[in-house]
Amino acid sequence: MLELLAPAGNFEKMITAFTYGADAVYLSGKKFGLRAFAGNFDSDELEKAAIYAHSINKKVYVTLNILAHENDFDDELKEYLLFLQKIKVDAVLISDLGLMEFLRQTAPNLTLHVSTQASVLNSYAIKALIRLGAKRIVLARECSLEEIKKIRQNIPENIELEAFVHGAMCISYSGRCLLSNYLTGRDSNRGECVQACRWEYCISEVNRKDDKYPIQEDSRGTYILNSKDLNMLEHLKELRDAGVCSFKIEGRMKSPYYVANVVNAYRRAIENLDSLSKPLLDELKSELVKTSHRKYTTGFYFGAEDKECLESSYPVQTYEFMALVIGDANSGKVLIEQRNRFKLGDELEVLSPNDTFNKVIKVEKMENELGEEVLDAKNVQEKLYLFTNLPLQKNDILRKKIR
Repeated sequence: MLELLAPAGNFEKMITAFTYGADAVYLSGKKFGLRAFAGNFDSDELEKAAIYAHSINKKVYVTLNILAHENDFDDELKEYLLFLQKIKVDAVLISDLGLMEFLRQTAPNLTLHVSTQASVLNSYAIKALIRLGAKRIVLARECSLEEIKKIRQNIPENIELEAFVHGAMCISYSGRCLLSNYLTGRDSNRGECVQACRWEYCISEVNRKDDKYPIQEDSRGTYILNSKDLNMLEHLKELRDAGVCSFKIEGRMKSPYYVANVVNAYRRAIENLDSLSKPLLDELKSELVKTSHRKYTTGFYFGAEDKECLESSYPVQTYEFMALVIGDANSGKVLIEQRNRFKLGDELEVLSPNDTFNKVIKVEKMENELGEEVLDAKNVQEKLYLFTNLPLQKNDILRKKIR
């Protein structure tokens, strides 16, 4: 059984991920995770997330993937692990060996998934991690398909393999970066990465420090440390056949629109994995340029065929999130919440997990909640009635082509 695993930076994104077809989400509490600047979940939200996910037969995995210092092993960590065990989250993601041992001693009923930060590249490492209680390994992104096949053959059948299929890739080996620490004092290995690799840089000669030489690539400058974004939509069958059972999407810092768009595309690909026609594949590939992304790559999966680490580009997208549907269509109209400006005469495309996917609405009539006609939806998050005969449903997204 293949699993589609999506990021959830906050409760809204979790709901979005499940609505658009994720089987599970990975998220973080307020501490011990590697995305400290995502919204994340407090204790009450974590419990509600677990209850909600289980009520719809979905799963929640919680990240504790910092590289732990000695003073992290205190009563607060112990209480947190016991809390996660109590609310019955489906697994915790850990990269630090000490945390794994601490987990085994403190909350042995919690399922251990080994984070990609552990840089697992071989079956011998996996066998050692099994002795610490690991049930699933999130493979290092530096693994090739051929290596994954060999790993799968050399580990017990009940050990699951998870791999990234889509999203931003860190320029450093398995995300172990010191650039953020050095430039800002924010530790990227303790959840505080500022993505300094995405900043613009120039070079200078050591004896001419005042002379700065930008390396021109485009009008915005050069991003010499950027990686491309991973995109394995066309190769899911190969990953499955290599032994991967969980397809992971990166992006806890990304928008709900990003989550909806990417999860929807991968869900549809998985549902048609053994009979994926070229027209459907082309449609789903086109979906993945409609939200913010850099140039795409297959990363390390095919060896040296596509070098992921050299890229000079700025994120682009072809569509923008215009409105969220907040009620089911009824009597020829539907209640929406405005997210970006649009007006009468505009054409809006539907992003949906349902049959209205990619249908187009020409905006011919809108009213506010007082029944007054609206010609221009320009008030931030204003609730409006959009008149349409399409059977739109709650959590559908309306988007507009921008380039």
